[in-house]
Amino acid sequence: MSSPDRAGAFSPELRASIFHSTVFGSTGVASAYFAIWLSDKGITPDQIGIINAVPVLVLLFASMLIGRLADRASDWRVMIIWLSIIAGAGSLGFLFVSEFWGALLVFTLCYTPAGALVPVLDAATLRMTERRGSDFGFVRAWGTVGYTITAALTGALIGWFGAVVFVPLFIVLSLLRTGLAFQLPRFRAPEHTAAPARAANGPTLMSLMRPWFILPCVAFALIQSTHFFLGAMGALVWKVDGIAEGWFGPLIAISAAGEAVTMFFWRRIGARMSARTMLIIAGLVGVLRWFAMALSPALPVLFLLQALHAITLPFAYFGIMHFIANWADEDIAAEAQSFSSMLTQGFAVVTLVLFGWLVGLIGGDAYFVAAGMTLVAALLAWWSVLLRPSHDRSEYRPA
Repeated sequence: MSSPDRAGAFSPELRASIFHSTVFGSTGVASAYFAIWLSDKGITPDQIGIINAVPVLVLLFASMLIGRLADRASDWRVMIIWLSIIAGAGSLGFLFVSEFWGALLVFTLCYTPAGALVPVLDAATLRMTERRGSDFGFVRAWGTVGYTITAALTGALIGWFGAVVFVPLFIVLSLLRTGLAFQLPRFRAPEHTAAPARAANGPTLMSLMRPWFILPCVAFALIQSTHFFLGAMGALVWKVDGIAEGWFGPLIAISAAGEAVTMFFWRRIGARMSARTMLIIAGLVGVLRWFAMALSPALPVLFLLQALHAITLPFAYFGIMHFIANWADEDIAAEAQSFSSMLTQGFAVVTLVLFGWLVGLIGGDAYFVAAGMTLVAALLAWWSVLLRPSHDRSEYRPA
C-alpha cells in the first residue's frame, strides 16, 4: 500500500475530511432509493427488512474482531483501506442481481465492510484530532456533507432519468471511497512505527464492562436504530403516505444538512455538556420527532421533523464518541468503539426485521414504536449518570 506521506502537501485533517466525504456517499444513494428499487423488483417489505438486517447481523459478529485487529495494526488506516477495497468490489455485484437472494448477498458484501470501517475511522480520527489539538467535529461533518450531496443528487437524477441511474451511482460512489482511502494520513503519532504491544496488565475492554458504561452504549444503540429504520424504510413509508418521489432526496438532504451544521459548530454547541447529557437530549428530541411522524404529517411539517435530525443524530453520536474516548485508553480505542458499534448493529438487526414487518402491518404507525425506543434511551443514559456521575472523570469537552 502506498505511503500516507505521499500526500504530505495536505494536512492530516484535510485528507481525513476528504475521505469522510465519501464514507457515507453510497449510503445516501441507498437511503434515497434502495427500498423502492427493491420494491420495484417485486421484493416485499418484510424481505426488504431482511435484506437490510442480515448484513448488520454479520457486522454484529465481526465488528469486535475488526476493531481488535485495527488496534493491533501499525496504524488504523491499514484496516480502513482493506475494508474500503472489499466494499468497493462488492458493489459491482449489483450489475448482476434482480431478485431477493442476489440482492441480499450483494448488499451484505457492500454493507458489512463499509459499516465496519466507520467505528475504526471514528476512533482513529478522534484520537488524531485530540493529539493535534484540531476539531474532530469539523472533520466528521464532511461525512454528512457527502451524504447530503449524494442523497439530494440521487433524488434529482432519478427524477430526471428514472431508476436506471441507481445502480451505476451506487457503484461509482463505492469505488470513489476505495480510491480515496489510500490518501488517508497516519492516525497514530509518528513514533508508532509498529503495532503497539499490549502489556499483560494493560487496559482491556473487560475492565470497562460495568452497568454505568454499558447503559449509554445501549442508549445510543436504541437511538441509532431508529435512524436505521428511517434510512431503510422511510422512503417506502413516505410513498405509501402519498409523498411524491421527487421529494425524497430533499427530505433526506435537509436532515443531513442540519446534522452537518451541528457538527461544524459542535465545539460551541457541546462544549459545556457532558457526554451523557448529549445522549439524554437526543433521546427526548427523538420522542418528539418520531411521535409526530407517526401522525402522517403534511410535507411542510415533515421537512421540519426531518430538520430535527440536527439534534437526534449529532447529539447521540458525539455523546457516545466522547463518553467512550473519556473512559477507554488509546490501546483499546477502536475495540471499545467497535463494542458500541456491535451493540448498535445488534439492536439494528432486531429493529430492521421488526419494522419491516410493522410497516407491512401498520404502515407509518410504526414510528410510535420508534418514539418509545428513544424515550427508553434517554432514561438509560440518565440511569448511568446516577450510577456514576460525570464528575468522577471529566466528560466535558474543551471549547
